[in-house]
Amino acid sequence: MQKMIIAVTSFALAMASSLAFAGAISMSWKTDKEPVSYQPGDTMHCIIQLLDDGQPLAGKTLQWRRSGDDGVIATGHAVSSANQPVVIITSIKQPGFVRLEVDVLEPDGSSMKAPNGEALRFEGGAAAHPEKLLGSTEPADFDAFWERQKARLAEVTMTAELKEIADARPGFQIYDVKVACAGKRPLTAYLAIPNGCREKSLPAQVMFHGYGVSGATIQTSPDRIVLDVGAHGLENGREDSYYKTLEECELKHYGFNNEENARPETAYFNGVLLRVMRALQYIKSRPEWNGHDLIVSGPSQGGFQAIAAAALDPDVTRCEALKPWCCDLTGSQQGRLRGWRPDNAAGLAYYDTTSFGKRIKCETYLLTGLGDDICPPSGVMLLYLHLQTPNKTIEIKQGENHGWETAPQSRHQTLRQQRNQN
Repeated sequence: MQKMIIAVTSFALAMASSLAFAGAISMSWKTDKEPVSYQPGDTMHCIIQLLDDGQPLAGKTLQWRRSGDDGVIATGHAVSSANQPVVIITSIKQPGFVRLEVDVLEPDGSSMKAPNGEALRFEGGAAAHPEKLLGSTEPADFDAFWERQKARLAEVTMTAELKEIADARPGFQIYDVKVACAGKRPLTAYLAIPNGCREKSLPAQVMFHGYGVSGATIQTSPDRIVLDVGAHGLENGREDSYYKTLEECELKHYGFNNEENARPETAYFNGVLLRVMRALQYIKSRPEWNGHDLIVSGPSQGGFQAIAAAALDPDVTRCEALKPWCCDLTGSQQGRLRGWRPDNAAGLAYYDTTSFGKRIKCETYLLTGLGDDICPPSGVMLLYLHLQTPNKTIEIKQGENHGWETAPQSRHQTLRQQRNQN
């Protein structure tokens, strides 16, 4: 069954007080219709209310910016009133998404801050007929290219080195894993197996990371074996300076080198996905795996890896991709929101997440935020439309950017800074 879930239609920025100002001031936001139910050309009314202890607050300046998949940018200001909310009116004449940012300003023009130092702001949006979005064509030899990469991988014997980490997590056997792989670096990961696990008794899950330079992390589950995969094949558990040096030198702005991206064989993501395929081969070789339940998951860059994994290995039974990266890489050429991603290059056409989506037949869950300016929702929607499985769900969250509940703004701000440097 296909499902499209609109998780939130109105959103209070003072949620769990994490974005409240002075413990009282908050911003509520809603649209006059379900946010993705508009038709092209419909007027979208974005209704904003500034509150103090739940009561309308007057005299505060709200600054807003509208962008969208039509290439139109508009900005404006409004002053909050005790009598009625601020209404921002916009529209889009074609299938696609509109994004709104709204900030509350201090008298000096700076953004009003919450006690945690983050701006009191809203990032969300709406969409017109998103199910009618049209994607770009893919290379004619897309499948042939990936068959060649699988052949490269098959030439490297899957030898694994395991180092047990004693007492890392009570109730689990934890291993630092290194597996030989095609490409520049090996697969490196952490493997977690529940104590007392019998052969062929548990599902397996392979987890992938968002953009950044680090090793794998230890992830556990009482009812499955878990392999947490580092994107780069780096040593695990090293001192911070080891990763920082790589981030500032060899791996600085990795994936954004236009010369590398001119050819699919030299694109940085080639090695990343070779390691993804090897990770699946390795976890399937484990005696604890039950032989039929194989889950892949990850956020952002990890979502890109999870989608590629499900496309390249038919043994995957469930894919969970949260705000997946590299969707609709040429969408900006059609006027759609670009987000934060490499420049268009011939080699990257073989790494577009939406193209991988066409090869996925397993159960798939996608998450996108209407305020996401790193992985725009139009790309994730195109991925959803391309999925070949009838068992697919996309959850669309209002008032959510590229952050996460555990660190909703800090990760997003880091990606923004990296985006601005590229």
